[in-house]
Amino acid sequence: MEKSTFTMMDDPLAAARESTAQMLQTRGRTFSLPQPFYNDARLFALDMQEVFEKEWLFAGMTCEIPTKGNFMTLDIGNNPIVIVRGNEGVIHAFHNVCRHRGSRLCVKDKGKVAKLVCPYHQWTYELDGRLLFAGSDMGTDFDLNQFGLKPVNVRTAGGFIFINLSDEPPAIDDFLQTLEHYLEPYQMDNVKVAVESSIVEQANWKLVIENNRECYHCNGAHPELLNSLQEFDDTEDPRATPAYKELVACKQADWDEEKVPYQLKRFGKRNRLTRTPLLDGIVSMTMDGKPGCKKLMGRLTSPDMGSLRILHLPNSWNHFMGDHAVVFRVLPLGPQQTVVTTKWLVHKDAVEGVDYDPDQLRRVWDATNDQDRQLAEENQRGINSKAYQPGPYSETYEFGVIDFIDWYAARMLENLGQDTPSLQLAQG
Repeated sequence: MEKSTFTMMDDPLAAARESTAQMLQTRGRTFSLPQPFYNDARLFALDMQEVFEKEWLFAGMTCEIPTKGNFMTLDIGNNPIVIVRGNEGVIHAFHNVCRHRGSRLCVKDKGKVAKLVCPYHQWTYELDGRLLFAGSDMGTDFDLNQFGLKPVNVRTAGGFIFINLSDEPPAIDDFLQTLEHYLEPYQMDNVKVAVESSIVEQANWKLVIENNRECYHCNGAHPELLNSLQEFDDTEDPRATPAYKELVACKQADWDEEKVPYQLKRFGKRNRLTRTPLLDGIVSMTMDGKPGCKKLMGRLTSPDMGSLRILHLPNSWNHFMGDHAVVFRVLPLGPQQTVVTTKWLVHKDAVEGVDYDPDQLRRVWDATNDQDRQLAEENQRGINSKAYQPGPYSETYEFGVIDFIDWYAARMLENLGQDTPSLQLAQG
């Protein structure tokens, strides 16, 4: 049997891998991707295998599993995952799959348990994944030690939980150290989720991220958001006005007094952190621009902290203000379906109905998320047309989208074992 024939039989996606690599190596760097990247089932399978099963993903917040036995679950494609807090506060992540016959162990989104018990045949696991009990009918030679839960790489920093499903995850230490430093003022051990929502968008996950990485569309689509948000967050942005630069200098002097970091930090094109002012006179992403929560976060003494913007590709963007934070998680469900989960965080001692009104807290981003859903879905419908061909990005207004596609292409090619054209793509 020839090697190529064996490869085709051994890997049903072999032909798709070759064509995907070729399309990425010959693409126009400042143009949107060819149609299959947004709607083809085989390419979606490669996205899951080569991106979502190999890159570090934002999973949730440590405050969601505050004490021993608290767990949360999520699905990375066909891979159910459980994250649980064990002894001495250690956070573990496992494939949410019983080692007996493969049933899911934890079937709820969140909960608290003494042990992890499979509901099918009651195989019982310690919170660190060790199998404790499998019944007396497995035979005298059965070794409990051989059937512990399969672990998932997990790292935490600044209250964030990241997971990686690969055997050899890429380095992330520098970003995590910086994230911890930038979130120190928020004292992330002292926050809670005030409210959360999940919406399903009938669009490919890359369209969801592309939409987030530019504000070219904001003036025509997001009136609620533009009550507070600056369209750019970098004084080097060619759109930055003298008034914006003056506002930045003024606010940075205030932030220096608060001893909070604000400098723009980049880690390739995967991660980006920067603190930028909201509109002058606005202190929070609420409809009236006033604090959404009376109790400030962490050690902060002023609500006027602008927004600490945190990007983590491939699946998260975030805004941290003085009074509350908003974190976003993107998970693909199918070639043209994506779930976006939003969580609003406040100080853990803030009292609902006294310090904050959940409806007021979430109104801006509920509106914005729904507007973005409609935009992404209409984008998807157009891309599905036989008339679609890659179109040019604006290097002035859509440089963030270009950076995302550069990162995606580079990571996909590297994970596929292909060379990255050095003049076209920047390493993520």
